[in-house]
Amino acid sequence: QVQLAESGGGAVQAGGSLRLSCAQSGYAYGYYCLGWFRQAPGNEPEDVARFEVDGTITYADSVKGRFTIAKDNAKNALALQMVNLKPEDTAAYYCAAYYGGSSCLNVRTSSFPYRGQGTQVTVSV
Repeated sequence: QVQLAESGGGAVQAGGSLRLSCAQSGYAYGYYCLGWFRQAPGNEPEDVARFEVDGTITYADSVKGRFTIAKDNAKNALALQMVNLKPEDTAAYYCAAYYGGSSCLNVRTSSFPYRGQGTQVTVSV
């Protein structure tokens, strides 16, 4: 069973930075993808960034150039470095994991079967 736990959220002013971390415990087998998505109150979940087992990294257009996803294999953790934060980045951020028998290409990060409890990011003007 895979369990995920996020940390690192907080409140910053616009232009500030935060680093989110996601610790994974447990393991599942198969083709895997790891990623982050976010959800603001009243909004649909938005995929933010994802990392696939073949090394492919994908970012939402809204965060390209500002967010960086990284995987720490030694610590079995996933990080999201966020710089130049904007008020519209305010949301609960979730890390998520997919393990399956085939590519996650057609699976939204927000639909991955494993997810953490979320960490709040609040960006003020």
